[in-house]
Amino acid sequence: MAKIISVVNQKGGVGKTTSAVNLAAALGAMGKKILLVDIDPQGNTTSGYGISRKNLAATSYELLIGTSTAREAVIKTKFQGVDIIPSNINLAGAELELAVMDKREALLKNALATIQEEYDFIFFDCPPSLGLITLNALTASDSFIVPIQCEYYALEGLSQLMATVRTIKRLYNPYVELEGVLLTMYDGRLNLTQQVVAEVKNFFPKKVYATVIPRNVRLSEAPSFGEPVLYYDKASRGSESYTALAEEFLKMQK
Repeated sequence: MAKIISVVNQKGGVGKTTSAVNLAAALGAMGKKILLVDIDPQGNTTSGYGISRKNLAATSYELLIGTSTAREAVIKTKFQGVDIIPSNINLAGAELELAVMDKREALLKNALATIQEEYDFIFFDCPPSLGLITLNALTASDSFIVPIQCEYYALEGLSQLMATVRTIKRLYNPYVELEGVLLTMYDGRLNLTQQVVAEVKNFFPKKVYATVIPRNVRLSEAPSFGEPVLYYDKASRGSESYTALAEEFLKMQK
């Protein structure tokens, strides 16, 4: 039975999609069976795996509104161990449709129940908001990873995220827990970075991954070639960092 994990932060530009794409690829390369579910209307996880967002037979939008099954929406990628449920701009209007549905917070959970046993891990790449789609992801999840950019406003909005999680725990999913906090765009030469790291560790004691994700040109280039960085440039610092993160992630599952 797959462990379900949301990659979530309502602040954009923090490396959320980059982390979902590359952690999934690294785990797949280690022999794990991964389903990556793109629930961001921008569809960057989808294109990051070289899948065109046009003319898709079924996406996470159809999955949420109930016109497609999970099995119909799954695409096998050309990368080891990783399947994906893609997304496109159709998802942008889904919140309005979901708002009037019965048990609207559990639509994603119920849709994925039919294929959950086929994977080791299911990851959601959440949209940069705390709306109904993110609510669905956290209701379906066992845990969540929070990528945090090593910048001045790193912790801005995180108290709101944690308050949302507390509400979800109380009303919909008492079992969801913080999996870990991932520091992204890390530059150890900067005093500001060290201050942010200290602040994040204070905010999330014992939950911050030892592995940090550096700023890396190859990591930035890989999505435009439709490849996770592990396949685009295996020797790059970005690739090595996500491989190390995958190893650390797996150790924490025991």
